[in-house]
Amino acid sequence: MSDNNSFTSHFVELRSRLIKSLVFILVVFVVSYTFADHIYSFLVNPYADAVKDDSVSRRLIFTALHETFITYLKVAFFTAVFLGSPFLLIQIYKFIAPGLYKNEKKALLPYLISTPILFLFGGLLVYYLVMPLAIKFFLSFESMGTNTNLPIQLEAKVNEYLSLIMRLIFAFGISFQLPILLNLLARIGVVNSDYLKNSRRYVIVIIFTIAAILTPPDPITQVGLALPLLLLYELSIITVRFTEKKNNKEI
Repeated sequence: MSDNNSFTSHFVELRSRLIKSLVFILVVFVVSYTFADHIYSFLVNPYADAVKDDSVSRRLIFTALHETFITYLKVAFFTAVFLGSPFLLIQIYKFIAPGLYKNEKKALLPYLISTPILFLFGGLLVYYLVMPLAIKFFLSFESMGTNTNLPIQLEAKVNEYLSLIMRLIFAFGISFQLPILLNLLARIGVVNSDYLKNSRRYVIVIIFTIAAILTPPDPITQVGLALPLLLLYELSIITVRFTEKKNNKEI
């Protein structure tokens, strides 16, 4: 009976924390929709900065009556998930923390802090480096009609542009969790630093394959994702080796 009561109480607590997280995300969604035009302006800045010196007048277009409305909903949802994820992680940590020993709590806390930070770094890389370079790359295929009968000019759709940058931010942010994943696997004994070091050649192929799947079919974004992941993998080897030495000292 006590086991059933314990399970029920844990289930109720988990449900309560998930509801709190969903309510927080919903509130952020509503606030984000209110300021959707400001968030849109922020997300479109990489495109505006990349084309500001062009001789051609640039604009973003929409081709359906409901497209701008749907786009603002997407922007609000993207912002809500982006800002709500740390709150969700905190709620999950508070749920599992009572069942952890003091040293386990101390070991888990750095991962809890590093997760949103690495996600933010991935998003910043997209915003300040990858997107401006990718936009310049795609614009280089324009033709003013000198070699063709008709000019080829970009008329970017606002929905497609925002979907692209938001997808890339999520792809880079999630991919940047690689060191956390590898360190957690090392802590439970699934991998070690020697295994990671010896698997480097296979990981390079896997990383470039993942980058090709998650990004548009252009070399800028693919290399822009693959190279940081390779650096993070090398960093993971160092941090896993450090963790192993620390564990050996404790033993």
